[in-house]
Amino acid sequence: MANSLYITATEARSGKSAIALGMMRLVTGRVRRPALFRPIINSVDPARPDHDIELLMKTFHLDMPYEETYACSLEDALELINSGKSDVLMDKILVAFKKLEAKYDFILCEGTDFMGKDSTFEYNLNGDIAANLGASVLLVTSAQGRTVSEVQSAVLSGIDLMKAKAVRTVAVIANMSTLSDTESKELIARITPNGVEEAEQPVEGFADTRPPLFFVIPAIPALGQPSMQDVANWLHAKVLHGQEHLDNLISGNLIAAMQVGNFLDYLQDGHLVITPGDRADIILATLTARLSYAYPDIAGILLTGGLPLAPTMERLVQGWASLPLTILSVDTDTFTTVSNLNRLHGRIAASDEGKVHLALGHFARHVDTRVLGDRLGEASKRMTPRMFEFQIMEQARKHRMHIVLPEGEEERILRAAEILLQRDVADLTLLGDADKIGAKIRALGLDMEKVRIIQPELAPDFEDYVKTYFELRQKKGISMDQARDRMKDATYFGTMMVYKGAADGLVSGSVNTTAHTVRPALEFIKTKPGASIVSSVFFMCLKDRVLTFGDCAINPDPTPEQLADIAVTSAETSRIFGLEPRVAMLSYSTGKSGSGADVDKVAEATRIAHEKAPDLLLTGPIQYDAAIDADTARTKMPGDPVAGRATVFIFPDLNTGNNTYKAVQRAAGAIAIGPVLQGMRKPVNDLSRGCLIPDIVNTVAITAVQAQAEKGLA
Repeated sequence: MANSLYITATEARSGKSAIALGMMRLVTGRVRRPALFRPIINSVDPARPDHDIELLMKTFHLDMPYEETYACSLEDALELINSGKSDVLMDKILVAFKKLEAKYDFILCEGTDFMGKDSTFEYNLNGDIAANLGASVLLVTSAQGRTVSEVQSAVLSGIDLMKAKAVRTVAVIANMSTLSDTESKELIARITPNGVEEAEQPVEGFADTRPPLFFVIPAIPALGQPSMQDVANWLHAKVLHGQEHLDNLISGNLIAAMQVGNFLDYLQDGHLVITPGDRADIILATLTARLSYAYPDIAGILLTGGLPLAPTMERLVQGWASLPLTILSVDTDTFTTVSNLNRLHGRIAASDEGKVHLALGHFARHVDTRVLGDRLGEASKRMTPRMFEFQIMEQARKHRMHIVLPEGEEERILRAAEILLQRDVADLTLLGDADKIGAKIRALGLDMEKVRIIQPELAPDFEDYVKTYFELRQKKGISMDQARDRMKDATYFGTMMVYKGAADGLVSGSVNTTAHTVRPALEFIKTKPGASIVSSVFFMCLKDRVLTFGDCAINPDPTPEQLADIAVTSAETSRIFGLEPRVAMLSYSTGKSGSGADVDKVAEATRIAHEKAPDLLLTGPIQYDAAIDADTARTKMPGDPVAGRATVFIFPDLNTGNNTYKAVQRAAGAIAIGPVLQGMRKPVNDLSRGCLIPDIVNTVAITAVQAQAEKGLA
């Protein structure tokens, strides 16, 4: 029977969607096949998909049909309840739930949205549903604008009500808290001796008698702020310009009716400027202010009255190289438009990656996911891609490392950096022209307050780095002038930061070639003790497992000694990332079934690897099918502890490895994370020039974990 958890709020506007996001991230990191279930949704019209279902399914790529994620609409549920047929409603919900239980390992349930007038009725209804499903509950209550005593009362009464229904409360989250740090500590101190940390009567039918966990999550305004996309959807507005800035968040509305000289004094960060479409003076002043460092960053412009831009203004806007904000247009007059806007509140849309990552990072900062995860049941032993990604992020966050990104002017790097900072994965330094980077950050509307920007030739350490490089490379014929030119290059400067301990690792290659990324590291970071060669692995994320392939990027034709080194190092890398290493030394022959120079090379490499790491599960020579398939292994290499169960695959040469990883990537639809470089004293990793933003995020997290291992923290 699948484990399950039921998330329910005690009232409307509790921020339950953000909590559901954080919990689904936790669940997907611990179980192989998670499912989402909302017993009751507002509408079952497929043309109007449920907001939270769409958010979670798209964010976590849940592999389940939409129609299996719910049981019925709120209207149908109320009709059954009002006609005395509550048992029919519960049966309908149970049938839908049991279908999921037979197919999935864990079911994350989310309660109703409290759209009705009676929040007490809905809270009781959610309690009854959780009781009938046999699910434990996570309670979410709002702490926004409440005193310590008010939050305490809401928490304890919520727990008592669930206890009365024989429902086990696993945890309670006081969400969107506006309490001060001192008040939050007082709240925790008050609640602890009153039932949340002190078990009273255990809930019947639940073996776990531990008291509920309790967390306080502070309010974060950006999550409650609507985006320009939200405004466009809510008002059915036309997007005239600036489609790429629809994720800009709105802190407030500013109706522009006065002259420009006075209007500009009222601008604030995040304002949506609302003005009739024929006010060319206001439009031009707003655009100019957005580009000026002397004025705040405006979220966007909303034109009312259905008035098109004047031809001269349209020509001006179209000629703008990079319009810094979105311009929307509606047919309604200004008064009606503002009235409609006042009913809009911010929601986290699946398409709004900024808000999604902000919510996930905020949840992880304030909720002990390890302790909470332990309450959800034993984790699956098999590592799936989602678990792997989750584990990398969580591991990186434990001891935040400082990673330098030499390609600071590249848009993908900037967008990835925002995600990494929002999720507290690493501290970041961007290298490049400081003015260009700053302008690009502003133009993209990114939140990068925590990032450090360095222009190499203007850095205080520049001359020291030049001198150090000269001393390290003068025997190779490098002059002081050449050393100075090298240090003006962002990749060399960033690598020197790592060498000198000013950064813990480096990631580059979204623009630069692999050679340009790796060359400085090979010149002066060099290999770590015990490693004779720098090599690479790819983490191959298949549908139900993660494998390690090495070396598929660096060494064309390694010797037996080098191949053995690659095998042992790849096993160490796998272990750092939570993968149990069982190493297969690949060849076209299994055991002694074939002969030839290539087979002899792998056999010798296997012997040397056994000497280097006698406790390592390693076998070879072995063919790929015998290494990965249990049935084939029983025929070709019966009784071998690695055959049929291999997790680390070592290829005899670059030609074989590079082609195989690409074949598996394309034919099996696998995600290839890498190349992850290994064997160096400090971590430097290369990106593909065709990399996507998630690739950059993953690679930085991997580099951070490698840096932890180098410091003995992993």
